[in-house]
Amino acid sequence: MDFHSHPSPQALAAVRSLRHLPFWLDDPDRPAAQPPLDASEHCDLLVVGGGFTGLWTALHAQQAHPDWRILLLEGGRIAEGGSGRNGGFMSHSLTHGFGNGLARWPEEMSTLLRLGYANLEAIEKFIADEGIDCELRRGGDIAVAVAEHQVDELREAAQAMAALAVPGQFLDSAAMRERVNSPTYLSGLVDPEVALINPARLAWGLQQACIRRGIVVHEESPVQVLQDAGDQVIAQVRSWSGATQYRVRAQRVALATNAYPALLRRVSNYVVPVWDYVIVTEPLSDAQWAELGWRGRDGLSDAGNQFHYYRPTADGRVLWGGYDAIYHRSNGFSPQYETDDDAFARLAEHFLQTFPQLQGISFTHGWGGAIDTCSRFSPFWGRAHRGKTVYVAGYTGLGVGSSRFGAQVMLDLLDARENPPDEQARERLSLKMVRTRPIPFPPEPLRSLGIAWTVASLRRADRNGGRRNLWLRTLDRLGMGFDS
Repeated sequence: MDFHSHPSPQALAAVRSLRHLPFWLDDPDRPAAQPPLDASEHCDLLVVGGGFTGLWTALHAQQAHPDWRILLLEGGRIAEGGSGRNGGFMSHSLTHGFGNGLARWPEEMSTLLRLGYANLEAIEKFIADEGIDCELRRGGDIAVAVAEHQVDELREAAQAMAALAVPGQFLDSAAMRERVNSPTYLSGLVDPEVALINPARLAWGLQQACIRRGIVVHEESPVQVLQDAGDQVIAQVRSWSGATQYRVRAQRVALATNAYPALLRRVSNYVVPVWDYVIVTEPLSDAQWAELGWRGRDGLSDAGNQFHYYRPTADGRVLWGGYDAIYHRSNGFSPQYETDDDAFARLAEHFLQTFPQLQGISFTHGWGGAIDTCSRFSPFWGRAHRGKTVYVAGYTGLGVGSSRFGAQVMLDLLDARENPPDEQARERLSLKMVRTRPIPFPPEPLRSLGIAWTVASLRRADRNGGRRNLWLRTLDRLGMGFDS
């Protein structure tokens, strides 16, 4: 299907009254802010960033080292960044999907699958044990073919999954439309091992678990500079008013800033913030849900290079996001990019093309967020300050589940500096995925030109039966085969 880019009057009307606020944050149960840092400090471990990666890092560290003083600093509010702006798909995949992992680390794929399933089960167990109300449901995810060439691609993916005993089910057109009723659907591929959650509530639940364990959490405490100081790392922290600077002396630092501007120059060579947009409908009536036939309430995504992801919410809405992947020159990162009226209208148009039976519906919330994109689409790790600082980044939009694994590996790297790793840590640290890094992005202006040409080429491939031009084939050979 060739999604039209010019919004119809119906699409423009549908987004006329959007609140420019992430739906997940528009919650009366949102916790009050933790106080900002108001004095210089010292700690055994400083965690910079209060998203999923940072929260899991603090929790794992407290469990492994209960004697450590652990300090977590979040520059804004917990869940205001990527952790509260995503679609709430929590996948077992550590590699940004089965296909990406198989293409990059075929010899490790069985191990990565086993670790990924164990990671998802551990998250679900932690949520249950802690009583975190995050609307968790193992609903599954369906990749949907909306163009003829995608049918064969999904069938081939199903065969590759079966060869490794990965759960999955190929659906022909009739079976897919029985599952969810859209005239655009030509086939589907079901991955049952994906959970749907309210991501902000998960982040808030992890935050409360940290506090209950004695981990000190400060919000609105942005770290500006990290300095190597011999046997310590010194973090300079700006007070929220900007009038005061505090210093935190840390024995170890775990950086979990992801798409935010990197505190280490080397990380910015590997990550570009790509802006993604989401809209959410008003609650659907029972009659509207019946017209959709969406009884299983699965998550879905279409199989194009520029794809949409969408899912029901617990209160009966549909969240619809994706398609556009917008890069701003020089790794542009600013609150002004969180709103894009053209992107919201384009998403509404594509929604109504997919579900024409919902003509007349309105959308209530629209927002944008930055994805920490790297050239291999999956996380990578590294050390700095002679091993005292570690980092992980590059989840490329699929970090809700894999962030826990990313946190584990960061702690493995820190611990290995001082003690021999145990068997589980040795297995993680021996992975080629962990030991290698993605190909870096070129400096500006080549970075902007290359990304713009790649996005245009992907759009062209979607319209030309999936045929990839010379530029895309060259990126494939270099291991930088982009999708949006």
